Amino acid sequence: MTQTSSGRGLPSVAELTALVEQALAEAGRQGATAAEVAATASQGLSAKVRQGEVDTLEHMRDRGLAVSVYFGQRKGEASSADYTHAAIGETVQAACEIARHTSEDPCAGLADAELMARNVPELDLYHPWALSADAAIELARETEAAALAVDPRLTNSEGAEVSTGEGVRVYGNTQGFVGGFPASQHSLSCVVLGSEGDAMQRDFWYTAARAPEWLQAAAEVGREAGRRTAARLGARRLSTRRVPVIFDPAMARGLVGHFVGAISGGNLYRRASFLVDHLGERVFPEGFAIREEPHLPGALGSAPFDGEGVATRERDLVADGILQGYVLSSYSARKLGMQTTANAGGVHNLTVEPGERGLDELIADIGEGLLVTQLMGQGVNTVTGDYSRGAAGFWIEGGEIAYPVEEITIAGNLAEMFRSITAVGRDVDTRGSIRTGSLVVEGMTVAGE
Repeated sequence: MTQTSSGRGLPSVAELTALVEQALAEAGRQGATAAEVAATASQGLSAKVRQGEVDTLEHMRDRGLAVSVYFGQRKGEASSADYTHAAIGETVQAACEIARHTSEDPCAGLADAELMARNVPELDLYHPWALSADAAIELARETEAAALAVDPRLTNSEGAEVSTGEGVRVYGNTQGFVGGFPASQHSLSCVVLGSEGDAMQRDFWYTAARAPEWLQAAAEVGREAGRRTAARLGARRLSTRRVPVIFDPAMARGLVGHFVGAISGGNLYRRASFLVDHLGERVFPEGFAIREEPHLPGALGSAPFDGEGVATRERDLVADGILQGYVLSSYSARKLGMQTTANAGGVHNLTVEPGERGLDELIADIGEGLLVTQLMGQGVNTVTGDYSRGAAGFWIEGGEIAYPVEEITIAGNLAEMFRSITAVGRDVDTRGSIRTGSLVVEGMTVAGE
């Protein structure tokens, strides 16, 4: 692994490792039977431009030390932003005082020693961007100008923003594991407003990546934000009907996120999920597959180990439509009588196996239905699977987009929706830890007028 940071003020992995080891040693001196420590440092720059003028300009710097100690199966936690020797001792002492007053939890404790990451791969996660404030402002201006130039009906914006960030994290515990690495993430985004008569529409676009050269060009981001907003002008409502629904990749990512929530340990051991006790059962159609790929070089969801030092690995969550595994930390795994899946802190590049058709082909295939490009509201019940959300997008007729639609609601049940997925697009969105193309759901209730 790369052991250095940019030299622009971030501590190195070695420097944070020394702090972590100091805190672990201090925990032992204060009587803790086990301990874990995470030291983090980050910095970044963000510039937002609206109507060509600078709206906000921020320089961010942050650091922290989080300590968890165990006295048997009693746990205490404390944190500090002070890296001094005295502050570390006080933070450990505070955690120990808390642990001495908490009740025992039979599932509390560190991840098992044999699961710790021993060979940490280089995943190409660190690409700092030496971006000055002036250059960031100009990029944001270029993005916004490109958006507003798309169509004369685009008369306003909520701004274009350029962000760059880098950080270092080191985690260690008394199982003999200490590991860390630097990482970076950069983005450009733009939100555009358009009007036609008395009606106004809003849409956006963004790009995000580990390296600045992997981002879409500023003008491309702006043009896509402008195109999406202009396409929504003249939106209509629909009468209530039951039709096939296509979730575009960004909306499909949220749908897969609901699945992840339903198979996450916390919801499972509380029995607050419609997928409790579904391991080994069919939850998607035949041929449908979801794989976790934590070691993809340069990907936004890549990590060599999880938040507990457990080695990440490739695995199938869904194979041929059948649920193969859950999403568990050590604590939730013990609650369920299982083993952690190295998901303390979340999933890592959860990838829905793409199909062979692009979005235009999926639209042509369904003939008539709804393409969803925006979702609103929180109407998802993980316990029952009931799903009802406000939506906007495009009505499809004759295998083509006919007109934009708004002020509608789409409803169904997640268990039925997952089983009714008939196609996955090849248009995979890689801008996060869940990676999927468009998803076609055979039939949902669309409520409007």
